Amino acid sequence: MHKKLRIRQPWLVELLSEGLPYPSSTLISGPGGSGKPLIGFAFVYNWLKAGGNVIFIPLQYPKMELVKASLERLYNLNIDEYSNKIAYIRLNPDLATWQKTNGNTLEANLLKPHVWDEAINEAASLLAKGGDLSTLVSASALNLLLFSPTYREHNLDKFEKLLNEDKKRTYLFSASTEAFREDIKRWEKAADNLMFARMEKPMKLYLKVAKIENKEVSAEEIQVPMEREILEEIKEIAESVRKREIPKLMKI
Repeated sequence: MHKKLRIRQPWLVELLSEGLPYPSSTLISGPGGSGKPLIGFAFVYNWLKAGGNVIFIPLQYPKMELVKASLERLYNLNIDEYSNKIAYIRLNPDLATWQKTNGNTLEANLLKPHVWDEAINEAASLLAKGGDLSTLVSASALNLLLFSPTYREHNLDKFEKLLNEDKKRTYLFSASTEAFREDIKRWEKAADNLMFARMEKPMKLYLKVAKIENKEVSAEEIQVPMEREILEEIKEIAESVRKREIPKLMKI
């Protein structure tokens, strides 16, 4: 029987009244620009408030400042107060492996499956003890790792296995279904917990929980109460990343 993370946001309690099980793997799936990382930040908030550590791997965010600003605007969370509880890994496909930049920040060529493992372990070693919760690995836009012809199949297999088998840590991933839809379905099937996000005009975000602890649930879809301005910003970031990063990754 898994332990459960207490959920504090009323809109999310509607879907997860008993909390989020841990250690476990969660995938938030849906179209690009549909606010998936913003939903993920709600779980990050609850995790930090409960005393756990977080390793951020926001593949679509070039700077940690964007993560910080989103958490502060959406959930009134100042992550500077958790400096010994948070590490950040930025995707840098130009590196051979990984390198520490400053503080609890690393850059890594996360296209290489073994580098992912090395960077995660190094980031975890930089953090204070997480107590009962240990470490949450929060990675968004995981689908970007599938655009590399060289590493696509390796990463597809790696994260399918990780979602299905790795219980050393708790994983919270998001992935866009704009491309590689059938491949993303493999990750959806492998995850312990599965949620679907979608955006509806005019900029309304909806969330549905499909399964918890590998059991299908019949939860109602809810509208996530987020300001239109924030949703528009996240959509613009998603579109800019697609234009900037995907052509580069397709050459690797």
